[in-house]
Amino acid sequence: MTPRHRGTLLVTGTSSGIGLATAVRAAAAGFTTVATVRDPDRAEALREAAGRAGVDLDVRRLDVTDAASVAACVDGVERTYGQLDAVVNNAGVSNSDPTLEMSTAAALRANLEVNFFGVVEVSRAAMPLLRAAGGRLVTIGSVHGVVGQPFNEAYCAAKFAVEGFMESLAPVAAAHGVRVSVVVPGYVPDTSFGVFPDIDRTTIQAASGPYAATFADYLDRIGNQGWEAAGQPAGEVAEVVVRTLLAERPPFRVPANPWAAAYLDHKLADRDGATVQTLARTWIGRPDSP
Repeated sequence: MTPRHRGTLLVTGTSSGIGLATAVRAAAAGFTTVATVRDPDRAEALREAAGRAGVDLDVRRLDVTDAASVAACVDGVERTYGQLDAVVNNAGVSNSDPTLEMSTAAALRANLEVNFFGVVEVSRAAMPLLRAAGGRLVTIGSVHGVVGQPFNEAYCAAKFAVEGFMESLAPVAAAHGVRVSVVVPGYVPDTSFGVFPDIDRTTIQAASGPYAATFADYLDRIGNQGWEAAGQPAGEVAEVVVRTLLAERPPFRVPANPWAAAYLDHKLADRDGATVQTLARTWIGRPDSP
């Protein structure tokens, strides 16, 4: 049976991992899916996955760090389909600098450009169309956007910024018909992004100066962590994203597996964001809005 048409969806960062799986799952669920990649030459895995699933994807170039590229892509979607009903902000990069003193301002800015400002730019460009459609804005967050992780300062800073930005935007967007959610995955091993960047341990420890011993302790600790409970395939996260897109009243924050939910509990009493969202709505005179 052909699934019911769910509208037009744009997904960023679909060359691998969660973005690839989300684009394919969303298309199977009935979305007309625009799957964007920074480098079209890296879309082969995406096209192969779509072929195996028997779905069609509209693959387009989009560099989230280039405002002109973002605007051109969103405008092109409107010209082709006449509307945009949902966006999934997925594009992101990892962090490979050992710590503050051993990194540079340029490295921090580069991380923020993709992981934070890229999310903002895509959301800004899409929002007029999402308002017109009463649409959905879903962003892939991270447990490290809530609980800081040693030796991942730049990445955590960007993901904390995404959390704060989206939490602040959500009640205003909701007042104008747009649902905003952040999906928080567990550890996803089947992605080129990964939780920990591929590094030469000897080289990076040598570059860690006075932090070398502490960094070694950190690598040993995470290496022995036992990530079985944390792990989930990219396809499982994609299923959570699609359910969030289709939910009538999606929560603001959506842990993608029980481990992520428990990890958030280290810091959040308001795990799904409902308490903060209810409070924020009173500030804009809409205490009873959904």
